[in-house]
Amino acid sequence: MIEATGLTKRYGPTTAVDHMSFTVQPGRVTGFLGPNGAGKSTTMRMIVGLDRPTHGTVTVNGHRYAEHRAPLHEVGALLDAKAVHTGRSARNHLRAMAATHGISTKRVDEVIEMTGLGSVADKRVGGFSLGMGQRLGIASAMLGDPQTLILDEPVNGLDPEGVLWVRNLTKYLAGQGRTVFLSSHLMSEMALTADHIIVVGRGRVLADAPVADVVAGAQGSSVRVRSPQAGRLEELLRRAGAGVTTTEPGLLEVTGSSAEQIGDTAAAAGLPLHELTPVSSSLEDAYLQLTADEVEYHSSTLDPTLSGADAPTTESALR
Repeated sequence: MIEATGLTKRYGPTTAVDHMSFTVQPGRVTGFLGPNGAGKSTTMRMIVGLDRPTHGTVTVNGHRYAEHRAPLHEVGALLDAKAVHTGRSARNHLRAMAATHGISTKRVDEVIEMTGLGSVADKRVGGFSLGMGQRLGIASAMLGDPQTLILDEPVNGLDPEGVLWVRNLTKYLAGQGRTVFLSSHLMSEMALTADHIIVVGRGRVLADAPVADVVAGAQGSSVRVRSPQAGRLEELLRRAGAGVTTTEPGLLEVTGSSAEQIGDTAAAAGLPLHELTPVSSSLEDAYLQLTADEVEYHSSTLDPTLSGADAPTTESALR
């Protein structure tokens, strides 16, 4: 279990983490989401003792990380896959880590096979691809067979097979009763992997709930309707108080009315329907709504239809 209470970290006048309190429970995968600069990496670094909190406390399995006599057996962490001596082989890197905790070479061989590094285990890490580096980072985190696993962007650089492997691995470990805490910017993957999410913005907790509850609380559920008499149906739906937008001929996006109500309205008027599909909000929709006012770095939207004097220059678009 990971427990943070009033966790705060300041760098001079900048507050990276602002009185965060949360608990990461064992037996489930907990996702850690937030925009760039939200304080996710700083929080993870404080959990494993790489940064000292300005105020507040954070413990793993009831103790501060530095208080664990054999931390690799308690907490496995992947925070920076590049934090490896590039001249060493993957096997020697893991053996060096294992020697600090009296971990057997047999366990080193096990995590090499577990992470699919068998064919490159004796090659220098400096020649690894981003995906292979991520696999080595996960192997390092699993080396001590820890009860708590902390992974910062574990699927970054992995191919689809690797992404699926990380998903299955984290779910399997959580199913064993372990604590799994991971961050990612891939909302679709987090929706498939996490049971619970903590969303942060500008160093503060914005949401801490099961994934299904966060998605259910998002606004924007609608019904997609296709009809050869969409114009007539739109009039009837608007009279009933529904919101209707038309994205293409014959297609309506309806809010404020259920699929059943729309079907009844169409049937009563004798209007044919070719599609009637409820469209629920996604985790991405919920996340964007939660963090809409918390994004520190904004990107300009380039409109490809603009040209000439109306088109923004590259310099202005990047400001």
